[in-house]
Amino acid sequence: MALTPDDVVTKQFQHVRFKDGFDPDEVDDFLDEIVVEWRKALEENAALKAKLAAYESGEKPFAESKPAEQAPVVDEVPAPVAATPAPSVEAPDAAGSTSATAGIIELAQRLHDEHVAEGETKKKQLITEAEAEVDRIRTEAQAKQREESARLERERNTLEARITELRNFERDYRTQLRGYIEGQLRDLDEKSATTDSTPVSAIGL
Repeated sequence: MALTPDDVVTKQFQHVRFKDGFDPDEVDDFLDEIVVEWRKALEENAALKAKLAAYESGEKPFAESKPAEQAPVVDEVPAPVAATPAPSVEAPDAAGSTSATAGIIELAQRLHDEHVAEGETKKKQLITEAEAEVDRIRTEAQAKQREESARLERERNTLEARITELRNFERDYRTQLRGYIEGQLRDLDEKSATTDSTPVSAIGL
């Protein structure tokens, strides 16, 4: 399917995020200029084709006015002879118009290809940077996890040592307290036994 100026005007490019590219306004202005020149070239090409077809069919649309004025002066020149130089003069213009149209199409295509290539390059760069960032974050997270695990392990060891110390203290305290109480009870028993065995006269009664 042939590319037309309307295709250039209505072409919509997808906007991308986190990517650098051409200024959309500058691209639109440049494409507008291309469309104007392209339409001019197409109109000139169509006009030249119409002229060429008219000359090939034997018509002389541009020779009607001038030969009418010069007819009294140049009587002996036949009409076909006057019409024949025109196609040879106009033909290069048709070829030039076609070449200009092809050049505009090639320029638009090259601009599109450059834009796509730049987008691909930027996409690969962003992917590479994102992967590097992910690796960095993962490495930092692993390092922090190891540090946190080591800190928690140290705290656990400290708490376990403190618990063992408190348990030992409790055991020793209970042992000492039991010994003290048992000693006091023995003392009371001894005093009670001594009191019960003392004679009444010894008490002063």
